Amino acid sequence: MNTTANGAPTESKAPGLNVLAQFIKDFSFENPHAPQSLVPPPQPPSINVQINVTANPLSGTDYNVDLKIEGKAQHENTVLFSFDLSYGGVFRVQNIAPEAVHPVVLIECPRLLFPFARQIIADAVRNGGFPPLLLEPVDFAALYRQRLAELQAASPTPPPAA
Repeated sequence: MNTTANGAPTESKAPGLNVLAQFIKDFSFENPHAPQSLVPPPQPPSINVQINVTANPLSGTDYNVDLKIEGKAQHENTVLFSFDLSYGGVFRVQNIAPEAVHPVVLIECPRLLFPFARQIIADAVRNGGFPPLLLEPVDFAALYRQRLAELQAASPTPPPAA
């Protein structure tokens, strides 16, 4: 514990991450071949899911984070269902080292949003006449590292200093 010159404890500011709001920004679910698509195919359909995270600062401490999840279930060349969800949140990040803010916003914030987005998708797929699609948990830290690696590979490296 830190103290002042007279021995009184100093006021330490604990790091904080607060959810100020969360919301469906955009959502669509399509069942283009209903009711024929509701007959279970002889083999499980192939399901492809893409996840992307973006964030924009709103102020010095507040960030808008958008979790975009797109998916499609197909059997052979027939689309059984597809969805596109943009689920957002506004987060307040306080007392976090400047170099740690970027990973907190792009890892921890989507991690907090994901269970709600997952439920929206599961309910929509179920309401579309299919068994609920329960998305596996996502490793947002791995997604973050992958995105950083892609950005570093895309940017030209400066020549070594002479």
